[in-house]
Amino acid sequence: MAPSSVVVTIEKPNKFSLVEINGSDSTLLLEKQKAVSPKQFTWFLFLKANRVFACLSWLPMALKTMFLSVKKRIALSDVSEEEAKSRRLYRFIKVFLFISIFALVLEIFAHLKKWNLNMIQPWEVQGLFQWCYLTWLSFRVDYVAPLVLTMSKFCIVLFLIQSLDRLILCLGCFWIKYKNLKPRINGDAYDIEDGSSFPMVLVQIPMCNEREVFAQSIAAASQLDWPKDRILIQVLDDSDDGNLQLLIKDEVSLWREKGVNIIYRHRLIRTGYKAGNLKSAMACDYVKDYEFVAIFDADFQPNPDFLKQTVPHFKGDPELGLVQARWSFVNKDENLLTRLQNINLCFHFEVEQQVNGAFLNFFGFNGTAGVWRIKALEDSGGWLERTTVEDMDIAVRAHLNGWKFIFLNDVKVLCELPESYEAYKKQQHRWHSGPMQLFRLCLPAIVTSKISVSKKANLIFLFFLLRKLILPFYSFTLFCIILPLTMFIPEAELPLWVICYIPIFMSFLNILPALKSFPFLVPYLLFENTMSVTKFNAMISGLFQLGSAYEWVVTKKTGRSSESDLVALAERESKSLNEEKITRRHSESGLETLNKLKKQEEITPLKKRNRLYRKELVLAFLLLTAAARSLLSAHGVHFYFLLFQGLTFLVVGLDLIGEQIS
Repeated sequence: MAPSSVVVTIEKPNKFSLVEINGSDSTLLLEKQKAVSPKQFTWFLFLKANRVFACLSWLPMALKTMFLSVKKRIALSDVSEEEAKSRRLYRFIKVFLFISIFALVLEIFAHLKKWNLNMIQPWEVQGLFQWCYLTWLSFRVDYVAPLVLTMSKFCIVLFLIQSLDRLILCLGCFWIKYKNLKPRINGDAYDIEDGSSFPMVLVQIPMCNEREVFAQSIAAASQLDWPKDRILIQVLDDSDDGNLQLLIKDEVSLWREKGVNIIYRHRLIRTGYKAGNLKSAMACDYVKDYEFVAIFDADFQPNPDFLKQTVPHFKGDPELGLVQARWSFVNKDENLLTRLQNINLCFHFEVEQQVNGAFLNFFGFNGTAGVWRIKALEDSGGWLERTTVEDMDIAVRAHLNGWKFIFLNDVKVLCELPESYEAYKKQQHRWHSGPMQLFRLCLPAIVTSKISVSKKANLIFLFFLLRKLILPFYSFTLFCIILPLTMFIPEAELPLWVICYIPIFMSFLNILPALKSFPFLVPYLLFENTMSVTKFNAMISGLFQLGSAYEWVVTKKTGRSSESDLVALAERESKSLNEEKITRRHSESGLETLNKLKKQEEITPLKKRNRLYRKELVLAFLLLTAAARSLLSAHGVHFYFLLFQGLTFLVVGLDLIGEQIS
């Protein structure tokens, strides 16, 4: 019998196993140990398969839930005010859809019959239907195709011009990064020990029914690091809810008792929306004692050092009229809609605003998170109520009067993005109809102004026409009308570089300032094309002064910006001070107001629900119809683009993007 032996197996540097075997049994034992590995691998595969089946079982439940949600949404659907005011565009798209469906049925019939009408002579035609189809083909080639081809070439030229403009802006941004071109502060900083060396600053917070965020914005503004006797905060409340007015007054009183120089203003005659509110506040007698005014919307919360980062830029530069800061978003990762908005706005600030500010000293004022020299506002005519983009209006007039602007990309102010598609759509409608109103009103003043010819050309052709009119026009016309139309008119087919290569490249440029959003490149491209119908409709309504052009809807806030550390601390302090004040003043007005609000919410819950959007749904079916037609012609890229673009329109039309309300 063979002597016993010991086998030592070292698996890791600090770990070994001791196995005792006897002579000839060693080979059998090692073979047995080797046989364990396939068994473990089998269990590993079983575990993975179990997880896959769990996911597959979840998928039908998710689809069922989505189907029930869509079914309920359709049953409860109603026509929104915006849809009712834009029926012309909806009817046009609907007629176009019916014609496309009829053409698709005709093409499918001809395809099944295997008609090759290019090789059939007129006397070889059999039947009335085949004769009608041959007549349509002749008419299409001779009359329809040249017209569509001309339209497509015109839109392609506009598309290329706009793409070139965007490419130049990106190159300008790269140059700024490479050369480290940033606005510099001229002169010495203010003497911290001498408060009188600081200029007088007025802080304005216009708001209207901002129940979710008013306390946060007031708290953030009240904690701005500036000498108390050199700053005044105006809370400009246009709310029409009496209980909410009391709450805002109470919040202002809290900070006033804490030593903050803050006042509350409420207009009895609420005309002119935000412009009217700001105009009324600037008419106060004490405003003449102030040199600068900082403006923050109700959901914006500046850092305590905001004024110390912005106001010193005015020192030593008497021609500087505006210092604009960048926005940052607390809820950019809340849902797919906010992620896509973040891509757009990051490009707007990082590229458009920064490049225009660095090379032209002009850009559109963003309406908030900016500091104006009050003299620049007064020289430019002050706030006017003639459009829904009062911020762009005052910026253009100040530019015509020779004032310079600078943009601070490193100074960021926290705010929030619209989380529902309804709120985002209304915001975009206002942002794209207002510039066209303003262009009609400002064009004579631009032409007759004393600024240089190059600045006039920049204002008219780049600022207004190219970026505010041409962009929504070609986006909607080329990708939502002409592209599906060319599937039924193959003689006018769009080249691949128009529908694929250049759009993807431009989307890549757009996404560069927000590189973390790179996985959303394709959804961003599809969503931007989907939003073109809203932007086109808004542009037309503003240009021709249609009914919805002067509609102002306050963007719905959720109050998610309270997640920041600064505001959370301010809220805790505010709550403790509120309790102490109520006890000290022996007043229960605040408690009574809160109780009333709670009772109102219990008795009359908010009628908030997801909607259906008819224009988007009709366009979805139009694009899907065109995708089905492209299958007959074996168009690969065209088919996939139309398919995914149609599905994107369908998702947006069913309001499945953004906030979902159960």
